[in-house]
Amino acid sequence: MDATHAHDHGHDHHPSGLMRWVKTTNHKDIGTLYLWFALIMFFFAGSLAMMIRAELFEPGMQFVHPEFFNQLTTMHGLIMIFGVIMPAFTGFANWQVPLMIGAPDMAFPRMNNWSFWLLPVAAIFLIGEFFLPGGAVAGGWTMYPPLFIQGGVSYDLTIFAVHIMGASSIMGSINIITTILNMRAPGMTMMKMPMFVWTWLITAYLLIATMPVLAGAVTMLLTDRHFGTHFFNAAGGGDPVMFQHIFWFFGHPEVYILILPAFGIISQIIPTFARKPLFGYASMVYATGSIAILSFIVWGHHMFTVGMPAAGQLFFMYSTMLIAVPTGVKVFNWVATMWKGSMTFETPMLFAVAFVCLFTMGGFSGLVLAITPVDIQLQDTYYVVAHFHYVLVSGALFSIFAGAYYWLPKWTGHMYDEKLGKLHFWLSVISMNILFFPMHFLGLAGMPRRVPDYALQFTQFNQIASIGGFIFGASQLIFLIVVLKAVRGGAKATDKVWEGAEGLEWTVPSPAPYHTFETAPMVK
Repeated sequence: MDATHAHDHGHDHHPSGLMRWVKTTNHKDIGTLYLWFALIMFFFAGSLAMMIRAELFEPGMQFVHPEFFNQLTTMHGLIMIFGVIMPAFTGFANWQVPLMIGAPDMAFPRMNNWSFWLLPVAAIFLIGEFFLPGGAVAGGWTMYPPLFIQGGVSYDLTIFAVHIMGASSIMGSINIITTILNMRAPGMTMMKMPMFVWTWLITAYLLIATMPVLAGAVTMLLTDRHFGTHFFNAAGGGDPVMFQHIFWFFGHPEVYILILPAFGIISQIIPTFARKPLFGYASMVYATGSIAILSFIVWGHHMFTVGMPAAGQLFFMYSTMLIAVPTGVKVFNWVATMWKGSMTFETPMLFAVAFVCLFTMGGFSGLVLAITPVDIQLQDTYYVVAHFHYVLVSGALFSIFAGAYYWLPKWTGHMYDEKLGKLHFWLSVISMNILFFPMHFLGLAGMPRRVPDYALQFTQFNQIASIGGFIFGASQLIFLIVVLKAVRGGAKATDKVWEGAEGLEWTVPSPAPYHTFETAPMVK
């Protein structure tokens, strides 16, 4: 591979000051904005989770009213999904996709700027709800009617915020697809693209297919609330269950929107630190595509308890289990890549290995929930909470940490503090298990989710989970310190930061110049 780039920083013109960030059309600046936005939202949504765990430390009502507790759980879910995980992955895409395919920027730089600046507006709407009469939305992140039809003005603001975030996602996806299909360096065929680029290409298609479905569903909610329609209002002949069908047709592919980019990041990191090419590259690409297609035909497994014919239950049970096959291919290939590799365990690799182990556990508990009779027993218990937190925290979030440590030297030009990074890893991985593992037992014993109070027999497991939660929350401050230290200075990073790293992004200097690949590199 040969790359041409501006080594001379004297020619590396870029604007400065506040307006640089407001008006920027540079993919690296916009990627940085996305990542900082996600980090700020992470600490906000995390603080809501700390309040939830503080309230659940003991049975009885301690700190908050039940109505406010419901607001905390709803807003924690909404912000973690739409304000943290999705923007963080989009930040990675903005930074890395053009660098990895040898493009000078995204295809539509001005639309890229708009895609980002819509997000803070939506965040202000969501967070501002806490200060409105009646408080924030409290009907659950799934926005089920009839609660969502009956609520106050904050419910309208939530619908508006979801529309804005959806528009942002669709614009971002169009940009990513166009960039990948049209702006690859000469010689980079589709089957030579890095796995991270592949996973984002497929994720972008998923977003374009599902976001309009969510937009339609919440628009119907809005017209039910204010314009006299009765799509979901049973009092007027509507069907609340229809909302669940529409919502989960969006909602289940959304799960994979939150995890496919994570697969991409892990597929970059493991070969680097195992010093071996990714095992079964082609099968990884096909597995990613298979997961995306299957994700559209499994939404019914969220609705086993609302009334469904036995044939429907069987269909959704088996189709859900089928997703374990391509996912298993991925896990096998990651393990095979590590097999007999010359592995070292810097912080990105530690998070990547933890991802493979803990995400697999989350996948297994999902397989358990796919079994209809079991799901009917465990529906809306803490077992479900344990399952999706194993997938989303040790899956999506750990992959974001892994990717951040992996590319931080390329972004900032400085090596991060390895000791603090490892401390962050060990505290996170241990406390995360203390936090979420007992929730399996709470769920199996029958503790329902979304309740501020509980029976005495659940006390000990809740206390263990809360202690784990507080340690997990506090340990994330270490990550903030690591990032700030790397931004401010530290040991100079080389162009090819990691010995085993392969790809075009490692051919440009660290930090990556403001303008890269003004002449397209040749890929052989």
